[in-house]
Amino acid sequence: MDNFCASLWPEDPIPHSQKDCRECGLFEHGSRMVWGEGNPDAPIMIILDNPGARENREGNPFVCGTRQTLQKAANVTGLEVKDLYVTFILKRRPIRTYDKEKTRETCMIHLKEQLTEKKPKIIFCLGNVAVQSFFQNPEAEVKMLRGSWHHINGFKTAVAYHPLAIRRRPNLEALFLSDWRMVAEAFKNMKA
Repeated sequence: MDNFCASLWPEDPIPHSQKDCRECGLFEHGSRMVWGEGNPDAPIMIILDNPGARENREGNPFVCGTRQTLQKAANVTGLEVKDLYVTFILKRRPIRTYDKEKTRETCMIHLKEQLTEKKPKIIFCLGNVAVQSFFQNPEAEVKMLRGSWHHINGFKTAVAYHPLAIRRRPNLEALFLSDWRMVAEAFKNMKA
């Protein structure tokens, strides 16, 4: 585990029909659209709230804390890049305040299209925003839903804390890894 080194995962190209999407208003923030990363055909789809900062001030890509924590957990539990596809509720990183409810509702249309196209075997929602959006329940919370399986819109779904929550509160790491192990075990049983 100490020798693990996180890396940039390949980005999934933005569908041509969505490159100039302006429906949710986040294009006005000037952030870059990220459709997803990892293996677009992976059996496990990880859903996060929105892309993080992928470039430093000079414009060079780097591996942010979210990706380091996520990739480390995958590595510890025996999952590989080929097993995972990461996508987001919001395809652009918000830079300033915005209408959260309207924007998430609009952007969920894109996620539903991805689900229809990719047909993952397992959905893994990380963080309350992803959970509330995917479960379509503003009261849903990771702390109440983690540790068990849920069937949402026909998908076998697990939830865990957001990787940044783990970085801020290391006492949550054991729970985070437990949820990753649950997903890894279910995936291995599917392959058997």
